[in-house]
Amino acid sequence: MSEQIDIKSSFRDKVATIDKKGKRVWIFAQQPKGRFYTLRTAFTAFYLLLFFGLPFLKYKGHPLFLINILERKFILFGQIFWPQDFFIFALGMIVFIVFIALFTVVFGRVFCGWACPQTIFMEMVFRRIEYLIEGTAAEQKILERSPWDTNKILRKGSKWLAFWMVSFLIANTFLSYIIGVSEMYKMISESFALHVGTFVSLVTFTTVFFFVYLWMREQICTVICPYGRMQGVLLDRNSMIVAYDYKRGETRAKFRKSEERTAGDCIDCEQCVKVCPTGIDIRNGTQLECVNCTACIDACDRMMEAVNLPKGLIRMASENNIAKNRPWVFTVKMKAYSFVMCLLLGVLVWLLASRTDVGITLLRTPGQLYQEQPHNELSNLYNYKMLNKTFEEKEITLVPENFKGYIKLVGETRLKIPKDGIVAGSMFVYLDKSSVRQRTTKLKIGVYEHGKKISTITTSFLGPFNDGN
Repeated sequence: MSEQIDIKSSFRDKVATIDKKGKRVWIFAQQPKGRFYTLRTAFTAFYLLLFFGLPFLKYKGHPLFLINILERKFILFGQIFWPQDFFIFALGMIVFIVFIALFTVVFGRVFCGWACPQTIFMEMVFRRIEYLIEGTAAEQKILERSPWDTNKILRKGSKWLAFWMVSFLIANTFLSYIIGVSEMYKMISESFALHVGTFVSLVTFTTVFFFVYLWMREQICTVICPYGRMQGVLLDRNSMIVAYDYKRGETRAKFRKSEERTAGDCIDCEQCVKVCPTGIDIRNGTQLECVNCTACIDACDRMMEAVNLPKGLIRMASENNIAKNRPWVFTVKMKAYSFVMCLLLGVLVWLLASRTDVGITLLRTPGQLYQEQPHNELSNLYNYKMLNKTFEEKEITLVPENFKGYIKLVGETRLKIPKDGIVAGSMFVYLDKSSVRQRTTKLKIGVYEHGKKISTITTSFLGPFNDGN
């Protein structure tokens, strides 16, 4: 399939997963053991429970989370959002990006190693399936080199089947986030002919996930994902990263029980390289491929403990901490990112707090001038569109605020907006001629629900041209 990774002691001046001929170097990472891996396992259990369980959670009979791109309807924490709320989503995305930038400045690429779905599923789900079916990293190498006999066919076939089943489960879960669990049950119970498009989409996504975790693997993190390349811009000498203490570790030398050690603490066992899921040597410094998964920390600590040397040769530390023994400091850059994030977060909270349950658009009907009416009145025709952003029916009343007049709906007696729905129609606004003193008059109309004001609409009323104004 591919060459096995050739670990060299020289400084790494090439991509770990590409050989001199430009071919893919397949990585067989050993399974880590240690306190960080135990913590990652516990976090993964919570993460997967949350990921697979969220589509089933409901609030007042509706999904707690729904990202219905097809109908352009989104539910977050039980609150429904529509395309009209896009500016809130845009600001929320900006806040998230600034948070990721701040998190990277402070903690490096920890998000990639601990919370990114790609890493979670690759290292904690699919790679564990490989350990279960194909054995340890050494056994996987032997199996890869062996001819296609019965043993290899059974093991490879079992792994591919398991990968496909997990990929199918992931695809179903993603689809549940889009259309909802209830709709998924409906599609499963109904005739296949009624949902061919959905089935094709499901198989397509399953195939994509299967290909990613069977073939692309760490290439997603090191080649495709742009986040790793942001490190060169965001990281500085005060960022907390997975780092090798070169002052303590160099020069490297193999450990021998019978001699007094005069070299550095690094015993050159290369365990840190063997457990790395991206195949790098952390002793060569911070690299784009490092996802801060902390597997090398666990491997190094185990070896240090075995030879009675202090742990922490590889640890979470900043460059200044290792080179100059300086404690971690909250730098000006971190403060600037924090200030911007808090400012944006405050605006986002204000927008969410001031968001109304009913979205209303009111515009004068295009091409229509004012109309002369009996009783010395003028009228303008308006088109309205009202969006109910809740799961309850709304009955709305429109009340003039800054003018003497009245409002008359066309073809309706009351404004009722169905739950989670939209109504559109027309209405007339009547004003006494004496109130119209200029060509365009600004009007304010109050929007009330059960006697409680929920918002105010501002529009214009077109009257006759007055030479005196």
